[in-house]
Amino acid sequence: MDILQYIPQRPPMVMIDTLSGATDRTADTALTIAADNIFLNGGKFSPSGLLENMAQTAAAHAGYLALRLNEPVKVGFIGAVKDLQIKSLPPAGATLHTHIEVQNTVFNATSVLAKVSLDNAVVASCELKIFINP
Repeated sequence: MDILQYIPQRPPMVMIDTLSGATDRTADTALTIAADNIFLNGGKFSPSGLLENMAQTAAAHAGYLALRLNEPVKVGFIGAVKDLQIKSLPPAGATLHTHIEVQNTVFNATSVLAKVSLDNAVVASCELKIFINP
């Protein structure tokens, strides 16, 4: 499923290309890092870009769930980042695969484990607490 297929030109802050899979508790996305990506620094994808990619994967999951329930997609934001690990910075042109798994949801707060992989090796991971506006 390509959730972004209806966007004729990707806005500069969109850090996922494709929602490649989703269930009630998981989501998988892909991103090919364009040469003009705003999170590139010296030809490498920055730590903030990796974090934004994980957060947007969690947001795509929340949007997927809302659409499945025929509800409007709501705005969310990162409330906390825990145990962020950056093992390497991917180069421009690399295709990242990001996986999130919901750990728990309490009211409008959802905790997810996120990991970004390049060529089947994890390059970044963290736990995110995401808040969705009611």
